[in-house]
Amino acid sequence: QVRLVESGGALVQPGGSLRLSCAASGFIFSSYLMKWYRQAPGKERELVATINSNGAWSNYADSVKGRFTVSRDNAKNTLYLQMNSLKPEDTAVYYCTAPALGYWGQGTQVTVFS
Repeated sequence: QVRLVESGGALVQPGGSLRLSCAASGFIFSSYLMKWYRQAPGKERELVATINSNGAWSNYADSVKGRFTVSRDNAKNTLYLQMNSLKPEDTAVYYCTAPALGYWGQGTQVTVFS
């Protein structure tokens, strides 16, 4: 059974940092490209970052480029999103997904407030 469980969301002040984790199970994690999305209240889900199966390649939305870093530890079956210089507009529920499998996690809330 495929399972993706996000964690690490929190309340943080502007300029702060958070690291989100996505624990994967039920599939061969190291074989799959992974993505982080986010969805703010009243807005469509937005692609934040993509990383290929071995972590050698990644891509980012313009809105987070230079502030967020996606990484993965295939030995631990875990995907990460390091978020620095957080802004109020980063407030959203963050989701990880394995697009080829069509599974999503339940999401973790990030709230940036002053």
